[in-house]
Amino acid sequence: MNKTNQRNFIRSLSITAAMGALIIVMGLTHIGFIPWFSGASITIMQVPVIIAAILAGKFSGFGTGLIFGVFSLIQAAIAPIGPLDPFFVNPLVSILPRVLMGLGTYFCYAAFNKINNFPKPLNYAISGFLGSLINTCLVLLTLVILKAIDFKMFLAILVANGLLEAAASAIITSLVVSLIKMPKKKSKFSDEEV
Repeated sequence: MNKTNQRNFIRSLSITAAMGALIIVMGLTHIGFIPWFSGASITIMQVPVIIAAILAGKFSGFGTGLIFGVFSLIQAAIAPIGPLDPFFVNPLVSILPRVLMGLGTYFCYAAFNKINNFPKPLNYAISGFLGSLINTCLVLLTLVILKAIDFKMFLAILVANGLLEAAASAIITSLVVSLIKMPKKKSKFSDEEV
């Protein structure tokens, strides 16, 4: 492994670890859930997975998605809150959609990245929006397949929560990734970047 590959591997591993730790902290402290009308909440737990996929690629998206999914499964098993939590003990509901979200986000970002002169912040926002929708749709679809909810409930949750979560993901992802990827200024006094 040459130095560039080694540096990229360490960077990807660091981002995966940092975003994975952030997912766990957000879940344990409940800061990953923004209170909304009628006792519902908007989840932003998917944002670290989306950011990891954009910053470090598909393997980081897969890894952080796996961490998110396993955390969801464990939470549902040891501290169920709502009526649907028992279904999240099933890896098809808790883990698979989160892993596919990480991969899907990466491929959305990579596809828009190939378009010449496509604005980077817009790419981050679209990838954040689509990544969140992938997560929501796949979780809800598996719940429909398992007969936990019907298709009308699928659509109601998608419209009431899913679109708001996707919009929140788009805004947060675009802001955070734009700040991280902001070009560094060079110091007037040296050739080193500050």
